[in-house]
Amino acid sequence: MILITGANGQLGYDFQRIFKDKNIDFIATDYKELDITDIDAVREFVKDKNINLIINCAAYNNVDKAEEEREICYKLNAYAPRDLAIVAKEIGADYATYSTDFVFNGNKKTPYTEEDSVSPLSVYSEAKAEGEKLVLEAYDKSFVIRTSWVFGIANNNFNRQVINWSKSRDILGIVDDQVSVPTYSYDLALYSLKLIETKNYGLYHLSNSGVASKYDQAKYVLESIGWKGTLNRAKSSDFILPAKRAEYSKLDSSKLEAVIGEKISTWESGIDRFLNEIKEKGEL
Repeated sequence: MILITGANGQLGYDFQRIFKDKNIDFIATDYKELDITDIDAVREFVKDKNINLIINCAAYNNVDKAEEEREICYKLNAYAPRDLAIVAKEIGADYATYSTDFVFNGNKKTPYTEEDSVSPLSVYSEAKAEGEKLVLEAYDKSFVIRTSWVFGIANNNFNRQVINWSKSRDILGIVDDQVSVPTYSYDLALYSLKLIETKNYGLYHLSNSGVASKYDQAKYVLESIGWKGTLNRAKSSDFILPAKRAEYSKLDSSKLEAVIGEKISTWESGIDRFLNEIKEKGEL
């Protein structure tokens, strides 16, 4: 039996889709069903359920608000992932949790590997970096998977924001000095599962292949939906935001690709499939 925490988010939703397609038994929980910040509640929940894999998709994701909500951010992004790892160890289950390209400061200018030192720029990224460390120290049968710029059909994300802006504006300005890789949550779930099945535990990077700025991503979305407005390049300094972002944080996923023996699909392919899905749902 597989336990998914944070199951109502983009990634949790897509894990559920994949498990249903494969007829794999799972229990999907979100904060209403299970408070992952309470280790005793987690211990009680997993009792007698024969859980052999815990996948933690829960996270505090409001990067700017985290600057003022440090305590809750650390609870969800550092201590809860560690506590889930401890419980997984106690019951002999494998464990997977997620981190972010934001743990890097962007000074490198070439894709970040798992061997690169972290240097977080914000409370959110500090908490994520701490969570990675605590999980890997707590349990040797853990997967810590860093990803970047996740989008999927189950929640709000940058692609949806761009589409919404395009409905009411003829001119848009999007930053071109933040560079990483947009990652489709379905692909993130699918390739994560392939990795987990190898039992090659440890720290991995998993993003769609390619590289893009926020401007490149918006341009691709807007051209795909036939928007006729004007897209201008902007700079991060044009927007006053509480949390600092890295200018460059592309992740190198070649370690994971070598382990699963497969190349990860492109971010453009992910956006194509995302747009098809929201069209089918009548949202475009």
